[in-house]
Amino acid sequence: MRTINLLENLEFHDTHPYAQPLYVDEHGRVIRFMLKPGQVIDTHNAPSSPFYAVVVKGRGIFVDSDGAEYEFGPDTALIFDVAEDHAVRALDEELVFVGFLHGVEGTRPGKVGGLLAEQ
Repeated sequence: MRTINLLENLEFHDTHPYAQPLYVDEHGRVIRFMLKPGQVIDTHNAPSSPFYAVVVKGRGIFVDSDGAEYEFGPDTALIFDVAEDHAVRALDEELVFVGFLHGVEGTRPGKVGGLLAEQ
């Protein structure tokens, strides 16, 4: 078993949001996103996987594929369908959320990475 405290050793960058791989292998990815107040992740999608996110700290605006904006905070789970466009903006505090994606066939066969890979 591998474990990590999702609120320890947070790393925020001044110029852009930071997406830190926690665990990456051929079966999927776990990524911790850290945004300073006001930082934005522009509209994008995961073309081959649903994107599951759990907010663990702060509040942010999450934008769905129709451009509708929703404010969410800690203990909220969000699910975006395969290829569903979405965007994120941190409000007036640091925002931390964790994203989960399925693996894509043929990607990273036999390779493991991220912070938890070392455990």
